[in-house]
Amino acid sequence: MIIRAAGDSLFFVTQADHARLAAELMHPWSEGGLPEHPRRAAILAAARDHDTGWIEEDDEMHVDASGEPLDFIAVPVPVKHRIWPRADTDPYVAALVVQHALTIHGQQRGDAAWQRFFATMDALRAELVAASGPGAGRTLEPDYAFLQTADQLSLIFCNGWRTPFARLGGRTILRDGRLEISPDPFAGCRVPLRVPARRLPARTYASAQELRATYAAAPVTTLEGEAVGCDLEPFLNLSEPFLNLF
Repeated sequence: MIIRAAGDSLFFVTQADHARLAAELMHPWSEGGLPEHPRRAAILAAARDHDTGWIEEDDEMHVDASGEPLDFIAVPVPVKHRIWPRADTDPYVAALVVQHALTIHGQQRGDAAWQRFFATMDALRAELVAASGPGAGRTLEPDYAFLQTADQLSLIFCNGWRTPFARLGGRTILRDGRLEISPDPFAGCRVPLRVPARRLPARTYASAQELRATYAAAPVTTLEGEAVGCDLEPFLNLSEPFLNLF
């Protein structure tokens, strides 16, 4: 679950809805030859389905010992392990998702608690690449760059992160609901951003069950904005450092 703080409220966005927005951001994407890309359909499918494993966890929800709702970053390690892998009928789409899991958790590769995870996922990636046919081993990482970018941009918007971020080949910043991306990946188009959310009180909850009940009763709203391409000028005078998501 993505949880965006807003004063005395928390906006809850499911990982599945975040992933759908990630795919929508790639549909008008003109950078890197994506419009004519021979594996464009697989890349878009991976963007749309890369967080399918979170559906059950989002339904269950999690709170810590003090009753604070936990987002996808703060949930316990066993939760992060069990959301992967998820089957896909297309082995190349599945390989892209496995590459995503290995990338976002890459900093934990030396952690003893993660050794089984990496052994399993490394073996699965090799199996899926072999099943995807000749050349898949060469194309996987370049193609994954599109999924990584889509995921990062959607996360920035859904979380309401206002820090300037470096992205592959450029920079981005969220200002007043406007996701400004440099260099322009949309060939001058303005891309509407819409993601459903539920607004809950920013408070502690006695249990995950209470949080689920409050969530179920909360009305659905929509977080809205737009993504636009821009040149480097808006970024040149920023004093904040540009961060990397992963």
